[in-house]
Amino acid sequence: MTKKEKAAFILKKLEELFPETPIPLQHEDAYTLLIAVLLSAQCTDERVNQITPKLFSLAKTPQDMVKLSVEQIQEIIRPCGLSPMKSKGIYGLSHILLEKHKGQVPESFSALEALPAVGHKTASVVMSQAFGHPAFPVDTHIHRLAKRWGLTQGKNVEQTERDLKKLFPENTWNKLHLQIIYFGRKYCPARGHNPLECPICSVVGCRE
Repeated sequence: MTKKEKAAFILKKLEELFPETPIPLQHEDAYTLLIAVLLSAQCTDERVNQITPKLFSLAKTPQDMVKLSVEQIQEIIRPCGLSPMKSKGIYGLSHILLEKHKGQVPESFSALEALPAVGHKTASVVMSQAFGHPAFPVDTHIHRLAKRWGLTQGKNVEQTERDLKKLFPENTWNKLHLQIIYFGRKYCPARGHNPLECPICSVVGCRE
């Protein structure tokens, strides 16, 4: 199969298996989504969803977040890992939102990526899921599956993102990245994976 043929099959199969794709991180608006995505770096969504209710009960707006100290934020989010960096990022970006953006999450990649602790993947999730702009957030899981399916030879998530954007229609990106994540968790794990039983690998092949 060519990459285009693989992409067409994958798109059809994912739509069959995951027609609905709720965002796995609990949030109420663009700001709480931004914080949740930031916390999810090197941490499971389940763990983030256990921590954010406590954090958001104290502060779910930039105005309230800056009333907390970095140390208070760090203590709450400690179970998510990387808490020193993440707590400084949350506190710092909340200040910047108040100073430069009237307390609102900016609706642009450049402004989002200028915020502390916000990388391209985090900005992509916020742009796609909070604002509906076409974006293809590629995390390590999507990177792994794209290589496993032979859709990319990218050595990093940036190259994989470029390759996937060429293969899939722009109007599918926002939903597709969530479908791939859900598929990986259920059918295509990193370890203990049987390609012959996988609904996608059994058809398009599998590069471990």
